[in-house]
Formats: sequence, structure tokens, C-alpha cells
Amino acid sequence: MKSIKFFVLMLALVMVKNVSAYELDLQLLTQQSNSIWGFDFLPDGNIVFTEKTGALKILNSKTHEVITVKNVPDVAVKGQGGLLDVRVHPQFEQTHWLYFTYAVTMPSGKMTTRLSRAALLNNELQHIQVLFTAFEANNETIHFGSRLEFDGQGHLFMSVGERNQRDRAQSLSFDNGKIIRLNEDGSIPSDNPFVDTAGARGEIWSLGHRNPQGLVINPTTGELWESEFGPLGGDEINLIEKGKNYGWAVITYGREYYGLAIGEGYTKQGMEQPITYYVPSISPSGISFYHGDKFSDWKGNLFVAALSGQQLRRLVIENHRVIHQEVLLSDLKWRFRHVREGLDGYLYFSTDDGRLIRMMPKTN
Repeated sequence: MKSIKFFVLMLALVMVKNVSAYELDLQLLTQQSNSIWGFDFLPDGNIVFTEKTGALKILNSKTHEVITVKNVPDVAVKGQGGLLDVRVHPQFEQTHWLYFTYAVTMPSGKMTTRLSRAALLNNELQHIQVLFTAFEANNETIHFGSRLEFDGQGHLFMSVGERNQRDRAQSLSFDNGKIIRLNEDGSIPSDNPFVDTAGARGEIWSLGHRNPQGLVINPTTGELWESEFGPLGGDEINLIEKGKNYGWAVITYGREYYGLAIGEGYTKQGMEQPITYYVPSISPSGISFYHGDKFSDWKGNLFVAALSGQQLRRLVIENHRVIHQEVLLSDLKWRFRHVREGLDGYLYFSTDDGRLIRMMPKTN
């Protein structure tokens, strides 16, 4: 009973509004036929994006013409698997590197999550390199995770879902349910937390995750933030720290889809609590901190693209506490897959029905 009262109290402390401080103007940039899972901005202002069904495309930001990139590796499109995130290398003008994640079928016939990079030259992927393949593959078709984030210091973070094998989220012998940290060439950094731990995989940065599909570094603090799906409830927003255990599936605020409790409760010594969680679920996918000047009242806020919640959610955070939340665009009934700040300071988001949209404050 105490835990229920505590949960109700926490909900009461965080105000949720449905009325925005801005009147919003939504500009449809493209309408594709499949889910736009990931997107990023090229230095010339064009947008590179993935369709889950396996296509990598480039949107001309001025003409809205869409070009399909050639020579994409084979992608396993099954269940939640497909072509997933894509990121532009921070020094793209010198390297031409794109980094992208996708589900892949191994020779055994089992599936896992893979990270590759390639040079984007003349609308074609060249010099493709496989940088990382999550260990180990299985026959499940869900929970691939797969969001990418550069830290600006020569490293790349990648999220990997537990692939419906819960016990492996707590095991350092597997990549399932982990945040991975690599050097940009795919090698393992010597200062990762478990490189000297016997039997552990050196690429692991944090553990105890279910299906993390949001990953972003706060440009002001340098902190790594993550969003992940719970089961029936228990979606989480986490501040990710080196070597920490985030609890799945030992502790969770979610329940089995048929209603029973999971694990040992809500808390356990040595396991981290989320910054905030959602019961019922909103299914948080991509997340992004806003630091532009087009929405001055939203500077420093965290935006969450929610699938089942059919909304963008704005979080105001102070001292690692969510003090205010605002629901945006819920009247549209779209499944929001990803959200990012653009080079122009506006917010961009994608949806599961193939929309890529620029969001701007409406001017009179």
C-alpha cells in the first residue's frame, strides 16, 4: 500500500499540461510509405533518414525531393527488426561517414543488432565497415534497441534491447539490455567500466535495460540520457552513468501484459531509479534536448517521441528532477517515432506512418 501511495504522490508532484505556450506550425517535409525510424542532418541542411523496411533516403530540405541511397547492406526486416537509426559523423565534411544500425540475420538463422558505417559518396554507400554486432543472436524478433549518440570525444554510444531474454539484461556476458560504448572505429575504449572484469564484454557501459530506443547527450552538461519501453507500464527516462545497473528485470514499475508483478519490486540496493516513469505506458522512442533559439521558452527541455501515447511530450528538468510535463500534438493521433533539433533551431519529428515534419512556432 505504501508503494501505491508513493506512486500517486509522484504523479501529483509532476504537473502535466495539454496546452502549449506556442501556437505550432507543422510543415510536412515528406510522406513515405513506411516508418521513418531514424534521421539526422547533413551539413548542407539535407536530411538523411531510414525506413524500417530497409531503405536509406536523403531529403532535399529546399525542394523536398527524396533520393534513395544505393548499396545499403542486407537488412533483416522481421517483427521489430529492420533498418533503424542513422547518424552523421560529427566531421562528416572530412570523413563522409554515416553510421547506421539494423537487424541482421546471422548464418545460424538467428537475428541480432548490428552497427556499420560507410562513406556517403554520390548518393551511394561506399567502404562499408561492420563495427559491432551484438552478442548474441537469437530467434526473437523484438527489442533491438538501436539508438546512436556521439559524445564529441571520439566515442559512440549505442542502445541494445534485451531481445526478450530478460536474464541477459543482468549478465555482463551478453550485450542484451545494455548501453554500449565504442570508439568511433568500433574498437573498445580502454576506460570502459568492465574491460578488466573476467567474463564481461568490454563494450558494455551500463546494464539492466529492457528496450532502449532513445539516447541523447545533453549538450550543456555532457550527460547521457535514455528512454526505454517498459512492459505494461514502467516506461523509463534514465540518466545513464558509467557502470550502473538500471534494474530490468529485477526491479520495474511495469507489470506482465497479463497483469502479474515482475521481479522483486520497485527498488533494490545497487540498482538505479529512473528520473521519471510512466504508468500507463506512453512508449517513449526517440528523445532530444532542445537548445535552439526558435522556442526560447523551451530551451533546455527534453522532448520525447511517444508511440502508444501518440504525442510529443516536453519535460522540464531541474537538478535531475522532472518538475513539469506538457503533452503536445496528441490530437493528431500519430505514433511519434523520433524527435531531433535541426541545424536551423526548429524541432523535427518522424512518425510510424512515414511522416517527417518540421515544427515551428506560428507567426502572425
